[in-house]
Amino acid sequence: MDIFIFDSLSRKKREFIPIDANKVRIYACGPTVYDYAHIGNARMAVVTDLLVRVLKKKYKNVLFVSNITDIDDKIINESEKLKIPFKELTNKFSKIYNNEMLSLNVGPPDIQPKATDHIDDMILMIEKLIKNECAYVMNNHVMFKVESYKHYGKLSRRTLQEQLEGSRIEIADFKQNARDFILWKPSKDEQPGWNSPWGRGRPGWHIECSTMSKICLDTPFDIHCGGVDLTFPHHENEIAQSCSAFKPNSEPENFSKYWFHNGFVTLNGEKMSKSLGNIQLVNDLLKKYNGETIRLSLLSAHYRQPLNWNKDILEQSKKTLLRIKKNFEKIKVKDFKIFDINKNEFYEEFQNSLFDDLNTPKALSIIGKNLNKIKEKNHEDRQKIAHATFEALTLLGLYKESKNDEDFDDTLIKKLINERNEARKLKNFEKADEIRQNLKNKNIEIEDTKDGTVWTKSK
Repeated sequence: MDIFIFDSLSRKKREFIPIDANKVRIYACGPTVYDYAHIGNARMAVVTDLLVRVLKKKYKNVLFVSNITDIDDKIINESEKLKIPFKELTNKFSKIYNNEMLSLNVGPPDIQPKATDHIDDMILMIEKLIKNECAYVMNNHVMFKVESYKHYGKLSRRTLQEQLEGSRIEIADFKQNARDFILWKPSKDEQPGWNSPWGRGRPGWHIECSTMSKICLDTPFDIHCGGVDLTFPHHENEIAQSCSAFKPNSEPENFSKYWFHNGFVTLNGEKMSKSLGNIQLVNDLLKKYNGETIRLSLLSAHYRQPLNWNKDILEQSKKTLLRIKKNFEKIKVKDFKIFDINKNEFYEEFQNSLFDDLNTPKALSIIGKNLNKIKEKNHEDRQKIAHATFEALTLLGLYKESKNDEDFDDTLIKKLINERNEARKLKNFEKADEIRQNLKNKNIEIEDTKDGTVWTKSK
């Protein structure tokens, strides 16, 4: 099956065709770590995690990079307010963010670069931009010259007037044009700073992602992910910098081939913002609901649509998960065999919905429809529905493995057997043998038959 995703740059749903099918490369803008993550941060992380999971169903090698912004004016202000070193602040909230995302069953990125580890690389990129006459130095600042990039605004579709909205009436003394943005700024003695050809200072926010994506993935890469609120100015500025460093006025596709944006999260119809005091923190929500419930809530609406966050959506997700598990338990799970999932018609319909621009509402409805059909199905179809349901919940990230031996249940056994069969198909016999031994250590004996893999518990 082909995978289709909506590309924000072309404004249409496109078949996903990787630059190199042997190595799919994805980048997502990660958190700025100075406080607890809010539910908007979590939506981007969960949706991108699902995208990576779906791509891995078709492509063997998917490299996912998501950064940590650990130098930023907000970070500096917060560290000064708390009177602690900025590194202490960012290390603390980096760990908290990663742990919270794990609670939502968001897999860690393959590479998670920190901005402060790539300052020298940022300086090199800025020097390229100056050499290409796309940036200039003024009053100890280095600025990107927006007029030098003719494709500026192509991603966000913003007019010149819209780009100027929010700019000061009087142009700052370090700008030639109100639209120009900072690549490097001076730091005061008491602020974090690094030596550069333009004096001691620190990078602007936008250059950080351009540099880290280039270093970790090279450009162009396949997909750039992020919340729709980052489209302008952050992603627009990333394109301008990255393409101008490559060659002045090169096309946006020379940076990323596809752009993948998730919609806003609102609270009772109002956009979340600190000024309105309606921010919902993941840390607070995890005290009331488990990670699976929060994750299902975030996936309940199509990722491109605004998500109206409220208590009702969480309670409904909690009930939905309980209903799925209750219906799932009605099947004699211990009796079902591991079929070839690619030949399971109940799973195929589910997977097709996710291959079609991550249509999670449809995918969830298919799970419910399959479970509702159990009573009218024969034994083999019941087994197939059981297997399809387990695989569907796993792909959606709504099933977590338990680390406790006593919770080494039937569902986990099925998952491990399926992983072993996939490893054998890929001729990764070392992994297959390792899984078999793991099962054996748990007193689970498996046998490969013409009808599939069957298992029994030994005494």
